[in-house]
Amino acid sequence: MDAGQHAERRKRQRFVARRGGSTCFWVSIDGLRLPLNDLSLEGFGVPANARPAAPRSFPFVLHLDGIPDQIRGEATTVNFLAAPEGGQLGCRFTSFEDDGALRLHDWLTVHVIATASVRISEQEAAAIVAGPSLV
Repeated sequence: MDAGQHAERRKRQRFVARRGGSTCFWVSIDGLRLPLNDLSLEGFGVPANARPAAPRSFPFVLHLDGIPDQIRGEATTVNFLAAPEGGQLGCRFTSFEDDGALRLHDWLTVHVIATASVRISEQEAAAIVAGPSLV
């Protein structure tokens, strides 16, 4: 499952899952709460020590620090990037429970506003979240 086999090419912008130097987005998978490296409307990257034996689907729960709300759904692994300091597992959302996709959009919009280096409106932040990847 290397980048060449199952390349994860998100169409939407990825956002670093940190605010003020601290992780603010987390995911629970198989009972473990893990810090996210990045998050988008399409998926997320999470630290991983080893490449999975095969792609797999799994239930997830997203958490945002300071917010009791959770977003639940299903995701699938799509790639693994090895690095000297540890790897990253790329995962793509396959479904959300209830209005999870809308709430994720709201969470990311607030995140963009909170981390922007210039003043930005809610409409501008929402457009960035829903717009194409800038990288």
